[in-house]
Amino acid sequence: VLGFFLTLVIAWFQGERGQQKVTRLEIALIALVVVVGGAWLWQTVRSTSESSLTASTPLDNGIPTIEKDPSIAVLPLENMSTDKEQQYFSDGISEELLNVLNKVPELRVIARTSSFAFKGQDLSVPDIARRLNVASILQGSVRKAGNRVRISVQLVRATDGAQLWTETYDRNLDDIFQVQDEIAASVVEQLKIKLLKAPTVTPVDPRVYALVLQAQALLDQQSKDGRAQALLVFKQALSIAPNEARAWAGLGRVYINQSIYSEMPPAEAAKLAREALDKALRIDPRNVIAITGLARLAADFDFDAQAAADYNRRALQIEPNNLVAINTLGILLSNVGRFDEALPLYDYRVAHDPANPTAYNNRGITRYYARQWDAAIDDFRTALRLSPAFVGARNGIAVSLLVGKADAAGALREINGEPDEASRLQVRALAYHALGRTRESNAALQGLIRKYGEQQPTLVALAYSYRVDRDAVRAQRL
Repeated sequence: VLGFFLTLVIAWFQGERGQQKVTRLEIALIALVVVVGGAWLWQTVRSTSESSLTASTPLDNGIPTIEKDPSIAVLPLENMSTDKEQQYFSDGISEELLNVLNKVPELRVIARTSSFAFKGQDLSVPDIARRLNVASILQGSVRKAGNRVRISVQLVRATDGAQLWTETYDRNLDDIFQVQDEIAASVVEQLKIKLLKAPTVTPVDPRVYALVLQAQALLDQQSKDGRAQALLVFKQALSIAPNEARAWAGLGRVYINQSIYSEMPPAEAAKLAREALDKALRIDPRNVIAITGLARLAADFDFDAQAAADYNRRALQIEPNNLVAINTLGILLSNVGRFDEALPLYDYRVAHDPANPTAYNNRGITRYYARQWDAAIDDFRTALRLSPAFVGARNGIAVSLLVGKADAAGALREINGEPDEASRLQVRALAYHALGRTRESNAALQGLIRKYGEQQPTLVALAYSYRVDRDAVRAQRL
């Protein structure tokens, strides 16, 4: 390109002089321009290509690198057993690996809720890693036949999908915990994390290990039938191994959840849960599931905030990255108005569980009470993006608009999409009142009292409080 312009100049110069032959000097000049210009052009094209390549490679696609952010998501291991009912076992092994890796303070491990959110989806490793904001992915398969287990795992670098390490283990079920320890140690080694002490799994009696995993899977279904079945399976495990701490701790969790969902009287549930959790701790004083269960009992049943805080701190001393303890401590601090201390705990949970709508919803509630209206609305909207039918998120947006932004009309628009009818009636009562539409406000409030007054009296009390406060303010202005 450069030579073309020089050639035009020489041609014009020769035409002016009437010269027909190119002199040696002119040939030398043309050659010089071709060489220098060509070198410049080649270097420019090469630099541009490299820049374009770098921009299009996974190194700059929003995925963290292992060196800057040692982080991992454990995807659900594929069930390769002929018996498809063994899915709970492969899922359980996945969660066990996740839990043991979570004991490494230097490693950011994505929680089960987020890691399992992509189960059955045909997404590439970089796509999943980008959504979870992790530098590496652990994936693989499990095949169980009788007392024999084959676990195949591979560690993948998320930026480019390169396989960092792979291994297959053929063992007896009795050796399953050693396999989990070996896998965790290999992952830590590959991610170049230096440890003072390698993480280890707390063994479970091999006779009931499969039953414990099955019961946990049933409990994680978050259904009435699932909880009832989990209760039976945990009891079956304890009939075989009466001193299995994991089974006692799981039993305590079931009783607490049955009380929360009104499937068992609270007093009876609290009594049975406390007995089971205390039994678990007598067998294994470091059982974090039992400790966090007692924290829940202290907070929700005994209304003893100090005891709940002590239990949560005890759990975090044993497992500093335990999200259950972090979340319950965050709820506790929020409930007593210590929002500045609660919010960093919720931030931590969101970073480790980025695909869990509950994590964002809980942070949104705390931000609402901290009067961070816009941030709260952002969290509620994120929860809805992750789960469009999530109960409570639209209610959170509506009350944030109403109380924080004085936007009663916006609150009415938002609350129409809320699945929970009690919340819809309450917000309508408040918003109509704010708009001066007294008849519609009264109708909504009476509907709330008639349908949910006995079950959720707090909603009615808050509605009355809001209406009285506004009347008082209006009278004072007049």
